[in-house]
Amino acid sequence: MKITFLGTGTSQGIPVIGCGCAVCQSTDTRNNRLRVSVLIETDDKTIVIDSGPDFRYQMLRAKVNDLDAIIYTHEHKDHVAGLDDIRPYNYLLKKVIDIYATVRVQDALRREFSYIFEDTKYFGLPQIQLHTVDAQPFLIGKTTIVPFEVMHHKLPVLGYRFGDFTYITDAKTISDESLEKIKGSKILVINALQKESHISHFTLDEAIAFANKAGAAATYFTHMSHNLGLHADIEKELPSHIKLAFDGLSFDC
Repeated sequence: MKITFLGTGTSQGIPVIGCGCAVCQSTDTRNNRLRVSVLIETDDKTIVIDSGPDFRYQMLRAKVNDLDAIIYTHEHKDHVAGLDDIRPYNYLLKKVIDIYATVRVQDALRREFSYIFEDTKYFGLPQIQLHTVDAQPFLIGKTTIVPFEVMHHKLPVLGYRFGDFTYITDAKTISDESLEKIKGSKILVINALQKESHISHFTLDEAIAFANKAGAAATYFTHMSHNLGLHADIEKELPSHIKLAFDGLSFDC
């Protein structure tokens, strides 16, 4: 299984429009972060978790010429806004894209992209097949995916485990029940927004503490804002088993 980070930034991305801070003005490409998303390539399927506003460019940049499924963590705009851009895969590959989401997230997609779901169909509409995610593991191709709940302040968000790889974004609290589903992962991805306290996201210290609690051999932080600091500086503060992810980072798992 191959993992590629398509985006590692928060809802505004980095650089933030109009911002003159050191991170937004940095020439280190690791500080340029599109909205958060990850590509997972298994033996038989190509899967993306979340399709934010940068989805089109992310897929072009990573040269993703095939797509089988999108899995959604939750319905916030920075995670769903790019759904319409699956249309080239429909047209060129003559393929319907499978969408995996909770009922609540499906309802949000029906509101945001109502034209997809209208009874009157016309050429060029995105072609999708909805699949409901609940607490039970599910299959995409040959791969078993284990969903589990984390809390984004008061909003439930789903994390996903693919064998030895676990992906979490937009978490502030994680229950012991969910932790048990995470333990044993060799590679863990979790969000680390900034150093200062935040109502709905792990801070850097909270993310480090959770990484140590989960016990993965390697942990990568994602969903980072410009307030976190420069990539090179923050990495010096981290334990050896924890790294900052960056757009385009890719590895086998």
